[in-house]
Amino acid sequence: MGEAALKLNVDLEWPEVFDPLLYDRLSQYLVFYGGRGGMKSWQFARALAVLTLQTRLRILCTREFQSTIADSVYRVLEDQIEALGLTEYFAFTQNSIKSVNGSEFIFKGLHHNIREIKSTEGVDICWVEEAQSVSKESWEILIPTIRKEGSQIWISFNTRVVDDPTYMTFVVNPPPGCIVKKVGWQDNPWFPRNLDEKRRHLKLVDPEAYDNVWEGNPLKVSDAEIFKGKWRVEAFVAPEDARFYYGADWGFGPDAMTMGRCYIEGRNLYVDYDCYAHGVELDDMPGLWETVPGARDWPILADDSRPELIKFMRKNGFNVRGAPKSWKATDVDAAARQAGSIKEGIAYLRNFESIVIHERCKEFALEARMYRYKTDPQTGEVLPLIIDKHNHCWDRTRYALQPLIRAGVDWENLI
Repeated sequence: MGEAALKLNVDLEWPEVFDPLLYDRLSQYLVFYGGRGGMKSWQFARALAVLTLQTRLRILCTREFQSTIADSVYRVLEDQIEALGLTEYFAFTQNSIKSVNGSEFIFKGLHHNIREIKSTEGVDICWVEEAQSVSKESWEILIPTIRKEGSQIWISFNTRVVDDPTYMTFVVNPPPGCIVKKVGWQDNPWFPRNLDEKRRHLKLVDPEAYDNVWEGNPLKVSDAEIFKGKWRVEAFVAPEDARFYYGADWGFGPDAMTMGRCYIEGRNLYVDYDCYAHGVELDDMPGLWETVPGARDWPILADDSRPELIKFMRKNGFNVRGAPKSWKATDVDAAARQAGSIKEGIAYLRNFESIVIHERCKEFALEARMYRYKTDPQTGEVLPLIIDKHNHCWDRTRYALQPLIRAGVDWENLI
């Protein structure tokens, strides 16, 4: 760490695990993966800021989905350049960043710009961020495109599922010339207290999710996943005339509070914003809801089991009310009615051709992977019993869409 700071003559906070980014110019691939809190994006940005002032380089910053420059690592680079005190040596344009010695950062998404990527010449370093979302097809085109002598592909990602193309290609079966480093919160000497509290909480209440989110170990693909094959993660922009639906789940005890919005386009459901937090103080809730655009303007349907919270949020200017009941069975107890309501909501959501989750909605994406049916411990057979975990985002989405569910469910086939 001290050696890097001395050589580079900048105030560079530098964990040794990231040394290959500064000193390895021979390996074709530098791969850093793992769980949250490992500073992967920060350290990639800092290394590139320093290297582009030492040598004239062309840096391609890419990811699978990038609809706008805001979806890219532009802001991360800008922030870390400023943190290093190097802002005066860079010019920030609308779509690129350039250094005083002619180095240039360019930003392109893979999924919609693959032809542009193929025609991009002279790339010295290609940084692939959020690489867990990159498809096999994108890798097959990108890898031969970065062909300049001595060029490198830098890859950073949080581990998702074991059969993701990126994990299989660069961790399970890494190609020649590939340096692979697993990094996480343990490697971060500046790991903040608030993140450590979240880490410890998840470890206590949900060890399986903790192992994936914080320890960076991949989830196994399961036939028990309730929405298997129905959902995907990508970046997108909502149409200006979208009819939004907002829903909220309050959370109890260790459960999370979540509020977010979605909209329907064709036969697809899009989830584009949410807030998600544990242990929320009542006075903090309005501020969290405000992080979801339009939350003060649109109606919000919430879990009606906490009328005092609905009343509180209405007093704070939110048009929130309890989600209307829709399950019509009257000769069963409350638990059975609740189970029926969940069942009908799942049936309604599965009727979409796809459920598209914006990549910024990370907790929703995690729940999509982990919301499951029970399995027989002896045979592994999937049972028609829903595990009451990893469902807060799904519940709030059911509440948001409850008027549509109530209007369109085939009751007789569900009961």
